[in-house]
Amino acid sequence: MTTISERGLQERMEALEQTYQATLNILEDIEHERAKSLDTQRALLNMLEDIDDDKAKAVDAQRALLNMLEDIEEERIEVERARVALIVANKELEGFSYSVSHDLRAPLRAVSGFSQALMEDEPDRLSDEGKRYLMLIQENAHRMGRLIDDLLAFSRLSRQQMLDQEVDMDELAKSVFDELRNLEPSRKIELSLSGSPIARGDAAMLRQVMVNLISNAIKFTRPKEVAKIEFGFDPGVEGGAYYVKDNGVGFDMRYANKLFGVFQRLHSPKDFEGTGVGLALVSRIIGRHGGKAWAVGEVGKGAMFYFTINNGGAG
Repeated sequence: MTTISERGLQERMEALEQTYQATLNILEDIEHERAKSLDTQRALLNMLEDIDDDKAKAVDAQRALLNMLEDIEEERIEVERARVALIVANKELEGFSYSVSHDLRAPLRAVSGFSQALMEDEPDRLSDEGKRYLMLIQENAHRMGRLIDDLLAFSRLSRQQMLDQEVDMDELAKSVFDELRNLEPSRKIELSLSGSPIARGDAAMLRQVMVNLISNAIKFTRPKEVAKIEFGFDPGVEGGAYYVKDNGVGFDMRYANKLFGVFQRLHSPKDFEGTGVGLALVSRIIGRHGGKAWAVGEVGKGAMFYFTINNGGAG
């Protein structure tokens, strides 16, 4: 009996031990799950905090966007005001151009006409000095007429619509040169072409550039027995630049920045005629083509006028 009781007690003790161990395992699992739950809770709280931060950032971004939209609207209003002001200014400029074209030409024609009539009708009553004065009056009237034409062309340029075309620059240079050379048939003037790429731009405007640059080269080479003019393209200058080179009187580089200003002249009108608008017109046309114009020279050793068109030729 005693042995059976001890065996039963032993079995019960083992069962209790197992139960106790199982309980401990369950408690450990519960503790582990509780720890995981706490971690999950912390992660959820962090997520909520992040969401709250993101919400705050979204609100800030929304405010910034609203401010940007307000700034854009203000800029749009300013642009619209500027556009309206530009339209008004263009109309005023058109009115000024009309006034210059009509109101100033009429008295100039009268001055020139009356001085010519006086020379023709009263030649015997005029002294040589009087005739010289009348000639000076006519010359200055004609010069003023040319100046008016140049100023009108300069003012119209900013409003003139541009065309996008392929322009054979060598052919353009030769055509312009042939026309201008015929105006001085007694001179020896040579043109050389070094081979230039096709350009893209407004053909009429680029023709005006070529007329101004080549006519300048022809004018400032008059003291030379043989005038030598070259038109070409240098791919190593400013990413590719066209140029007109001459062997004329040149200029002092200290005054190079004045060349392309309106009414800026480096030579006396007594020595070389001109209104001082031609190179300013060149600069504006080239500027509208996305390029720039500049010159290098040396007194007595000629000059070289460069210009770029959209950073070079079209190829």
